Amino acid sequence: MAKISLLIAEIGSTTTAVNGFQFDGDQSRFVGQGQSYTTVEEGDVNIGVMAAIDDLKKNINDPELQWEQLIATSSAAGGLKMSVHGLVYDMTVKAAKEAALGAGANLKMITAGKLRRLDLKKLEELQPNIILLAGGTDYGERDTAIENAEAIASLKLKAPVIYAGNVENDEEIKLIFDEAGMECYIVDNVYPRIDALNIEPTRQVIQEVFERHIIHAPGMEKINELVTGPIMPTPGAVMAAAKLLHEDLGDLVVIDVGGATTDVHSVSEVSEEIQRILIAPEPKAKRSVEGDLGCYVSMPSVVEFVGKEEIAKRLNISLEELEELMERHKPIPEEELDIAFTEILAEYATVTAMKRHAGTFRDMYGAEGKKTLAQGKDLTPVRYIIGTGGALTRLPHRVEIMEKIAKSNNGYELLPTREAKILVEKDYIMASLGVMSREYPERALDVLKQSLSL
Repeated sequence: MAKISLLIAEIGSTTTAVNGFQFDGDQSRFVGQGQSYTTVEEGDVNIGVMAAIDDLKKNINDPELQWEQLIATSSAAGGLKMSVHGLVYDMTVKAAKEAALGAGANLKMITAGKLRRLDLKKLEELQPNIILLAGGTDYGERDTAIENAEAIASLKLKAPVIYAGNVENDEEIKLIFDEAGMECYIVDNVYPRIDALNIEPTRQVIQEVFERHIIHAPGMEKINELVTGPIMPTPGAVMAAAKLLHEDLGDLVVIDVGGATTDVHSVSEVSEEIQRILIAPEPKAKRSVEGDLGCYVSMPSVVEFVGKEEIAKRLNISLEELEELMERHKPIPEEELDIAFTEILAEYATVTAMKRHAGTFRDMYGAEGKKTLAQGKDLTPVRYIIGTGGALTRLPHRVEIMEKIAKSNNGYELLPTREAKILVEKDYIMASLGVMSREYPERALDVLKQSLSL
């Protein structure tokens, strides 16, 4: 293979992977993957990217490999570190949070109402990559967002600000940040009126701003020497792939159980039955990330949740043996007992993350008696549950683990039903295909369906 069509680098916090793709006429295929350590601390992520390319050359037995284009996703240098500031937590703050998470943000600070001195101190210490400011429905409350803008502007942070609040404030907010010498982007209101979400414009601008500013992050300054196309935040790229697949397959949910966190991306419409009793609107495309659920870094917390006695019983070992097992636990399990232990962790992380992501029924009691309402994301229409990431693409009982989602329903949860089909994204390339879809949506969909064996 003299020249490969496209290389995509996934620059993670610790590991960099480079995936190769070949385009031949209308045919597109995944060629192979190379891996190396991420070299942010060396001051140049290109070192890790080139090492991963060398590994790819070895894996596909092509030492002379060249490429036409290289694009990337990144969660290195802390990823897309954001803060979100709105008016009412269950309204504008929630809408802004959904926009940020859907764009692939790592949310480090969320506030509702007027910023206090302690909030400003924390914001200054955080030094976020992007600040998202919202507040007030269109032609509603104005003062909180303006006061918060003035408070943030007084800090003179380097971070760009995105304002997605009451349209009446647009010009004044822009003036405040212009006078402070801070970059400011005005976007349509994320919560323009009661019971209406409008998060897609904000999500898009977040990714555009991230792309412009990621090249200034420590260790990323030279990335444009290699990358010739877009750079997306890795979780945002996974969401882009999920949305692309939704256009072809319909309602779906993607779950990635990692070492430290578990991410859930759902793209689904609310059913008519639930729509009639839903308390507040939910986004069609929703992402949640659970920082206490994972199979390696978060292993101690998951063990605590499940219970050591329960785990020892399921593994048919003593508590002392379990302690030894925990001490020698590796990111990638190799021994049979280690794999069985990891599957228990992955099962709990999968089911719990899905329960947190999904909505629930609520019984309300009033003068007319009991009334059942729904709150949160409705996953009952989901037709496909897709496993990606290391655990749900490599563990022997990965399909059985995902089948536990529907089986765990207590009757009050808006989880996918048992009719939902389980798919495994065997090549673990969803993030790459998400960024590929920016320029080559049809090719990305083709390769994604190959990875899902569709």
